[in-house]
Amino acid sequence: MSLFEDIYKTIDEPSEGIFRDKGSKFIAYAYPFKDENKVKEIIAELKSMHPKARHHCWAYRLTPDRTVFRVNDDGEPSGTAGRPILNVLLSMDVTNIMVVVVRYFGGTLLGVPGLINAYKSATQEALQIAEIVEKTVNDVYEVTFDYIQMNDVMRIIKETEVIVLSQDFDTKCKITFEIRKLQVNEVIGRMEKIEGLTINYLRTI
Repeated sequence: MSLFEDIYKTIDEPSEGIFRDKGSKFIAYAYPFKDENKVKEIIAELKSMHPKARHHCWAYRLTPDRTVFRVNDDGEPSGTAGRPILNVLLSMDVTNIMVVVVRYFGGTLLGVPGLINAYKSATQEALQIAEIVEKTVNDVYEVTFDYIQMNDVMRIIKETEVIVLSQDFDTKCKITFEIRKLQVNEVIGRMEKIEGLTINYLRTI
């Protein structure tokens, strides 16, 4: 992703696709996905839904610059399941998505080309049904200030249309907000002119 490209494609809602070949059934589940720690939870849920399925193979792709990914063949021959799932995510140029394909074995071996095609086709089916959306790469900041600076801070937030994630107006005022990467210099530059205000960068989403 170039410095000035701050848009990526993903999905907002889960979707499903299905592919059948020689009695085997491949059910693909696509999820909006940002947290690698959720993998076990998603797999456990699908295993409870499909206790008789032979395999639960998956791949995910993460981060707006699309550099983080993992694949898992779950007992299928190496490279025949997780990688074809990932290749669909790569070819569609989508990220922050996890796809799990649940396989019910139909009694007939499909061979390596057959497996690759089945996992790819099920994934394609799920993503064709899904609504692909464009999102901006946003940075999350936290600002801390005194109550007397409230009007100045809120004016900037309103004029620049940043998204407020949380606010806490106690003895010290604290606002957490997300802002499109291309706007960061403008907004943070204006806030830095407010005397006594503290700005902390938290993360990129």
